[in-house]
Amino acid sequence: AVQLVESGGGSVQPGGSLKLSCVASQDIGRNYCMGWFRQAAGEEREGVAIMYTSFGTTTYADSVKGRFTIPRDNSENSIDLEMNTLVPEDTATYFCAAAVTFGGRCSMSSQAYTIWGRGTQVTVSL
Repeated sequence: AVQLVESGGGSVQPGGSLKLSCVASQDIGRNYCMGWFRQAAGEEREGVAIMYTSFGTTTYADSVKGRFTIPRDNSENSIDLEMNTLVPEDTATYFCAAAVTFGGRCSMSSQAYTIWGRGTQVTVSL
């Protein structure tokens, strides 16, 4: 089975930047959704940024638009998340996830995803 491994988390001050990386143990393929979710302490897991591998189209949560970016040149077995202008509300465990897609669209709901990494912690504080 495909395994996902995240890296790049850490502690940063507000306004700072971090880059997360996710590597799959094998090629995901063209008909998959792959991207990032996050879960803050005491909160539900939420979609952050998801890419449809067939065309490289990306969907971002409203809370991170203009600040977070999935580079368009990611391969089918690797996906990054560039995070800029970080704020304390971004503090969470960030998970890489993937799932086969039907109909050519990617869900922002965690329930739609079947392959998960273990997560990497991002902490934004003074």
